[in-house]
Amino acid sequence: MSRLSTAFDAAREQGRAALVTFVTAGDPSRDATIEILDALVAGGADVIELGMPFTDPMADGPAIQAANLRSLGAGTRTADVLAIAGEFRNRHPEVPLVLMGYANTMTRPDPAKFAAMAENAGVDGIICVDIPPEEADTLAPFGEYGLDVIRLATPTTDAARLPAVLSGASGFVYYVSVAGITGLQQAAQASIEDAVAKLKAATDLPIAVGFGVRTPEQAAAIGRVADGVVVGSAIVDLVGKHGPDAPAHVRAYIQSLSAALAAPKEVA
Repeated sequence: MSRLSTAFDAAREQGRAALVTFVTAGDPSRDATIEILDALVAGGADVIELGMPFTDPMADGPAIQAANLRSLGAGTRTADVLAIAGEFRNRHPEVPLVLMGYANTMTRPDPAKFAAMAENAGVDGIICVDIPPEEADTLAPFGEYGLDVIRLATPTTDAARLPAVLSGASGFVYYVSVAGITGLQQAAQASIEDAVAKLKAATDLPIAVGFGVRTPEQAAAIGRVADGVVVGSAIVDLVGKHGPDAPAHVRAYIQSLSAALAAPKEVA
């Protein structure tokens, strides 16, 4: 079994959703990122998404856009991201690590070469935000190197297109709960529940819900219906606010989310 499958299965056996967290590599520095990743694990994160800094992160809101600029301004390059991933894998052999980014960061100069480097660094999967399912062949080398290719479904993914979105998906399905950029709004709980039910009827893969999740209460509500809860911008905000001192704040915040997901579910 893959590390991702193991993590989601373990959370399910504990009667809770998995906590999926996101940070931008190199923000505010390479060394700080390493400490922040450790803080995520210590706080109770089950899966970690490591963002690859990019100059035009079109799906991301102000918090992650700013993090990308801080990282690039600090000189972070693809080799640095992979080095951070490799060091993380050495310290945390069982925690799933997913690279999240855009086509320019994952397919140049060659997808197969990048896939090989990612696999060698101990990466478990990739989320490529701007390659649609219709161009899935571009990402074929990742599967060949044993990396999960995680697909994105959105509120505008209708029944006709859903099979294309799910075709070739592995690891988990990331449900983007709002039709917009990261961090600025949250979908109504009822719409999330409806969407998760439709996705579960179409795939056996775990469903993780993200975009706009900030509070333990929001995480707990989503965790009652989804297999995973994704939190990104709120963590990135802490990094932006506290800089090198962020790890302690990140750990405390993740602990609050983890505790909310682990709390006994209310019986109606």
